[in-house]
Amino acid sequence: MNVHLTELLSSAPPYPRRVVCMTEETTEVLYRIGAGELVVGVSGFTVRPPEARKKPRVSSFLDANFERILELKPDLVLGFSDLQADLGRELCKRGVPVYLFNQRSLAEILQTVRLIGALVGRAEAAETLADELTANLERHSDAAQSLPRRPRIFFEEWHEPLISGIRWCSELVEVVGGEDICRESRASQGAKGRIFEPEEVARRNPDGVIASWCGRKAKRDKIASRPGWAQVRAVVDDQLYEVKSSLILQPGPAALSDGVEKLARIVAAIARGEKLPVPKGADLRGA
Repeated sequence: MNVHLTELLSSAPPYPRRVVCMTEETTEVLYRIGAGELVVGVSGFTVRPPEARKKPRVSSFLDANFERILELKPDLVLGFSDLQADLGRELCKRGVPVYLFNQRSLAEILQTVRLIGALVGRAEAAETLADELTANLERHSDAAQSLPRRPRIFFEEWHEPLISGIRWCSELVEVVGGEDICRESRASQGAKGRIFEPEEVARRNPDGVIASWCGRKAKRDKIASRPGWAQVRAVVDDQLYEVKSSLILQPGPAALSDGVEKLARIVAAIARGEKLPVPKGADLRGA
């Protein structure tokens, strides 16, 4: 190889070395595959892993500090969904390479894990992580076969308007042995297609309600006092639960590990006619 070609090819590293993550799940994946040192900026909503919170916070979900991101000199910015399309477009206009994922299903989440690893030259480690997460789902699916029944579950992502669970949450409910009463809505890419009138959910009469309100604590009175809900089986039997949004509403490893673990405990308790306790400081039962 001649000197000139060597200089041209060495102008950029073979894989990104400075990565900004505008959502938490991309950060978590990078840390889980041993590439945490590549992360130079994170979302302000980042919780996992705790050490990532020490990195500069450069974005929320719908906004970003573009000047701060440019100061960090990233050679790759990772984001999620059409909701960050405008952020990605602006960064591209400023010359920053951007990859926006758009995963919604469990299969797409696992694919995203593999893609992130490939982008940073850690494909083998990412494959190992994807296999580990898959094995965990299989374990919960196998355990669900021994439940005495498949309880009817309403997973609510938001309360006003009432929004049913996004696709991966709906799929996880089924993996752990529940029956999602609003299953048909999970085909919707956006939240608008998952809005239900409270009376319609009451008509479907779920055995249990699992709330995960993004960034807010779910409230018992908000759920139980809805029109037509006084006779809903979940309300009558006090099978109202909460799973923290940080564990289940991020389409990454958290949902497929700690999140599915919480769901499994809740669905199993409802299936067996048991009740899990209310955690200290919470208003609803938890896992």
